[in-house]
Amino acid sequence: MDWLEVKITTGQGVIEGIANIFHELGAGGVVIEDPQLIAMYAQRGQWDDHEFSQEILQRQEVLVKGYLPMDNFLIAKLEELKQELEYLKVRMEGASIELNVTEVQEEDWANSWKAYFKPEKIGEKIVIKPSWENYESGPGDLVIELDPGMAFGTGNHATTALCIKLLEEYVRPDMELFDVGTGSGILGISAALLGAKSVQALDYDTVAVEAACSNVELNNLQNIISVSHSDLLAKAWGKADLIVANIVADIIKRLIPDVVGKLKPQGLFIASGIIDERKEDVLEALERYNFKIIEIKEEAGWVAIVAQR
Repeated sequence: MDWLEVKITTGQGVIEGIANIFHELGAGGVVIEDPQLIAMYAQRGQWDDHEFSQEILQRQEVLVKGYLPMDNFLIAKLEELKQELEYLKVRMEGASIELNVTEVQEEDWANSWKAYFKPEKIGEKIVIKPSWENYESGPGDLVIELDPGMAFGTGNHATTALCIKLLEEYVRPDMELFDVGTGSGILGISAALLGAKSVQALDYDTVAVEAACSNVELNNLQNIISVSHSDLLAKAWGKADLIVANIVADIIKRLIPDVVGKLKPQGLFIASGIIDERKEDVLEALERYNFKIIEIKEEAGWVAIVAQR
């Protein structure tokens, strides 16, 4: 499949908002070229800035690139993208947003973003390590080998990081867990490494299912994690001690009634992928179904909620 690379040049204040728009449109990946972030990681010794062109390092603006499949839905998605960007401009009081598009082949995209994906520790224990990078683990590190392919989710996005930190806090030995919208499988793999007895990783996107299966095998967790093509919880069997869903607010609201029937007594629901403007909407929906709010974490304009039946 060929992909349309949508490049958006902008400033610091709207990066996460644009990334979320791409996410909601079902982008096959999002790359953020932020010269300030690259410089910060280079100063820490985590990244080698020689891997990046001078054009990138000297740029003042941030470049956010999303990849949309060139299929029958492309025109509608581009129209929706333009509309959402206009809304974002108004909300951010005229933020500078410039859009360009380029057609790319899948094999070109599959390798173009790898320079931006480096080993990174998320939370207290979980380390995300690209399969092509080296990493010397420290005491207590739980290292996930990851090759996200075309699937969204490398761990460094705020919504994923929030979920990982919460999983570190709430996963207990022998838990049964459902990961809804698993993407690259990163949350399900994290839960397994943290001691979950079984994980059902579910996603409607066949590309994500393929990537998650590969990553489960890469981490030798086939005996703990099963990956299924599923519309939300439709293919989940049994009940879970914990359900995690890193999606978007509207889909989380649609998911909540099904979560009710799929959680064990006192089970936990971790919902993430929620922009701060939608936090109250999700909280109201959870309370309407008699969930007790246990914890709310926020980072970079994103919200993750832990609720209990």
